[in-house]
Amino acid sequence: MLTLKNVSAGYDGADVIRNISFEVKASENLSIIGPNGCGKTTLLRTVANLLPFTGEIEIDGKPAAKMKSREISMKVAMLTQTSGIYFSYSVYDTVMMGRYLHMKNKLFGAPTEEDKKYVTNCLKAVDLMTEKDRDITKLSGGQLQRVFLARALAQQPEIILLDEPTNHLDLKYQIELIEYLKNWAVENNCTVIGVLHDINLAMRLSEDLVIMKDGEVEAIGKADEIITGSLLKKVYEIDVAQYMADSLKRWEGMRK
Repeated sequence: MLTLKNVSAGYDGADVIRNISFEVKASENLSIIGPNGCGKTTLLRTVANLLPFTGEIEIDGKPAAKMKSREISMKVAMLTQTSGIYFSYSVYDTVMMGRYLHMKNKLFGAPTEEDKKYVTNCLKAVDLMTEKDRDITKLSGGQLQRVFLARALAQQPEIILLDEPTNHLDLKYQIELIEYLKNWAVENNCTVIGVLHDINLAMRLSEDLVIMKDGEVEAIGKADEIITGSLLKKVYEIDVAQYMADSLKRWEGMRK
């Protein structure tokens, strides 16, 4: 599905990520974790063909360097962290934008019944059907994040790239979103690659992790095989394991 070999990329001629290599198969998910500034978002932007790169990226066995932007967009959708800049459209119209590449006449074409049905299903998936006619500028941050996820789903991609997808979501929707994405990947034989700060959510999304530090891969593999207290302390420069253990004790105390 997706293969990276010795990929480096960055901005203004300076590499932010260096020699990144990994492979993700269809219906498998991958979580990318690491401290702020380690290159996680840059990695996603590179896979989405938003940055020039060296090395090799293959999508379905085809070199991304030989694919047109439209071809990549048909296969890869990216959900970024919610910004404060967006146009005043209804929820429904915003999600319909995800169908743009599938419309026969593109900009001047009217959505087909199939397009409408697909958008409706995407809205139902993120629990926003009751809000479909609302202006997105009137939504909460969590609702807006779900709108943009629905738009990414409407694109009908084979790979979804998620940059902090649970940003602005409360705990209930964080868990529901992760579970939905896992089921979506299996049912559609697709792949989800998520950048997450929360290690527990990262492990909930996927068995496989890429742990980054200073623009490079520090560790990659099954979470239960690679995560150790010493590794987390090296990457995050604090005793993460002890912090999580202390948090667990507090929760256990609250249950009594």
